[in-house]
Amino acid sequence: MTPNSAGPAQALLLLVLTSCTADNGRADTASARSDVRFEVPEPFSGSWYKGNTHTHTTASDGDTPPDEVARWYRDHRYAFLVLSDHNTFVDPESLANLTNSAFLLIPGQEVTSSFDGTPVHVNGLNLPGLVEARTSPTLVGTVQANVDAVREVEGVPHINHPNFRWAFGTTELRQVERYRLLEIHNGHPQVHNRGGGGTPGVEAVWDSLLTDGRRVYGIAVDDAHHFQGEFAPDRANPGRGWVSVNAPELEPGAIMEALENGRFYASGGVELSDIVVSNRRIEVHIATRDDFRYTTTFVGAGGRVLGRSVENPAVYELHDDVSYVRARVEDSMGYEAWTQPVFVLPDTMIP
Repeated sequence: MTPNSAGPAQALLLLVLTSCTADNGRADTASARSDVRFEVPEPFSGSWYKGNTHTHTTASDGDTPPDEVARWYRDHRYAFLVLSDHNTFVDPESLANLTNSAFLLIPGQEVTSSFDGTPVHVNGLNLPGLVEARTSPTLVGTVQANVDAVREVEGVPHINHPNFRWAFGTTELRQVERYRLLEIHNGHPQVHNRGGGGTPGVEAVWDSLLTDGRRVYGIAVDDAHHFQGEFAPDRANPGRGWVSVNAPELEPGAIMEALENGRFYASGGVELSDIVVSNRRIEVHIATRDDFRYTTTFVGAGGRVLGRSVENPAVYELHDDVSYVRARVEDSMGYEAWTQPVFVLPDTMIP
């Protein structure tokens, strides 16, 4: 693999998926079994593309026209962008003069509905045109109806910011079907990513769904509205969240397939340079900058912390008491990145 159009600011992530049967590292507990192993996907090739799937323009409630918004991301070395205005479809064909072999606009929309005053926002990616928002007699039904609306036109749904206005959580999301993507980090200042007052953060909701056996992947977005004036914590500015996607080419269908199969990492500011996964070992390599320091936390079922490392690479050795493992990397400024869960083969787990 070689660096791609995401530019030098976007570190190349090399995901090396091996199918070896030998243990690549010594287990550090006496209870580890030699037969427990990860569900390792088929190896894949391709390039890694930095992109954002959630942003706004003056076509809905942003402060900047679509062409200027697209230009911001192109100039900041993103490889792809979805313009996701509320119940408005901005046709990328109208901005074709801004695209090239290194920058792709994917058609999309934030399908915006509500139930009894509770906001229900579902992004639709790679849409053929406008999707009409739907309602239902229940909150779960409303979320499901809008996920279905996106699926019916062969788009890819992702469920947005569950804690925005404290809309819904694990109880509702575990009842919704046909989605694979959930925002676990959103750069808007009013979405309460970390929860509060007894309501769990979205990362904890993600772990609850994974613990239930759901194959849901966590994405990061900036949900930008404010490109003009001051860039400040209380404004919804761009650049605060993105995904780095592995795909064989910079093409909408390839990007969508990669997202729905978890072939990406999510970031709120930390870049990774390498992840190595074998049957019994995960290594996370961090693209360091300046004198920043990093802590990697390995997380399993129920959000249980399986281990922490301040080394680079950070290493997790598989034991027999987990169903999945994912990693969160935090730097000394508080910025984070998240790898997607690696699942343990069911027939090697303890009954």
